[in-house]
Amino acid sequence: MHPIFLAITAFLMQVLLMGWAAYRLFYKPNKFLRQLGTPVILDGPRVTGDVTAEAPRPSTVVTFLQNIGSRMPSSEQEVATLKADLIRAGFRSENAAPVFYGIRIITTLVVLTVSFLMLAKMPSTPMMKVALLVSGAMAGWILPKFFLEKKVKKRQELLRLSLPDMLDMLVVSVEAGLGLDQAIQHVARELSLTHPQLSEEISLVTLEMRAGKRRADALRNFAERTGESEIRKLVAILIQNDRFGTSMGESLRNHSDFMRTRRRQEAEERAGKVGVKLVFPIFFFILPSMLIVAAGPALLQVFKYLFPMMKNAH
Repeated sequence: MHPIFLAITAFLMQVLLMGWAAYRLFYKPNKFLRQLGTPVILDGPRVTGDVTAEAPRPSTVVTFLQNIGSRMPSSEQEVATLKADLIRAGFRSENAAPVFYGIRIITTLVVLTVSFLMLAKMPSTPMMKVALLVSGAMAGWILPKFFLEKKVKKRQELLRLSLPDMLDMLVVSVEAGLGLDQAIQHVARELSLTHPQLSEEISLVTLEMRAGKRRADALRNFAERTGESEIRKLVAILIQNDRFGTSMGESLRNHSDFMRTRRRQEAEERAGKVGVKLVFPIFFFILPSMLIVAAGPALLQVFKYLFPMMKNAH
């Protein structure tokens, strides 16, 4: 097993080295250029107007996963729930659901194959082998859903942390004399670099209103797409202010102050829980090390001198 272990270690080290080199040479410069924005002077002619660009063709892997997932039997309610989760995670393509089902099928087959390979090292009891295969299949089916939920929560957290900046810009835009529609469009354009996820969602609100939807319906769709409770509260405030004609700037400013106060309270709450959460790591990891360092030499002296003296006393 030692040559196999060394080969696996060397392969992992090579993968990490290549990944680090690709990050430093390709991804990091491209990320910096994306933050700078598009170039001011273009070589070719610029196309103005709201012309929808041609969507890029999916890769071979995506097409393969889509063909596999499209044959997966599922109910309409399950597909609707999955599409809502995919949209909240940022995947709005029509083929996102079949691709996700394809990923689940491939992951299940891979984990099931690994379980088959591990059968030789398991006890010879049939129940253990069946339990291993069933648990492997269940793990392969559940893992993509687990990662999707983590992606949804991470994106919702990014949207929630971006809301105070959006509210401040909305307040400035509204008090400068812009209407709510123009203010939303201006905020979406200004947040495209600092908060791209929130800018994308607000841009969809603007597009829906320009397509003919009522402002209240577009805002409700915004809250439904994200599934974030803070955005639902913001949408309710905007709709009520629009309906009753109250001061939009004052309401948004108060809500922004409330969100920042709540974020500070959440940070204080997490800081207060640190002491309780550190009890088990200290007890199981730090305390044994301290005992070994502090009492180890004394115990060695006890074993070296006291035990021989006790034996000679008998």
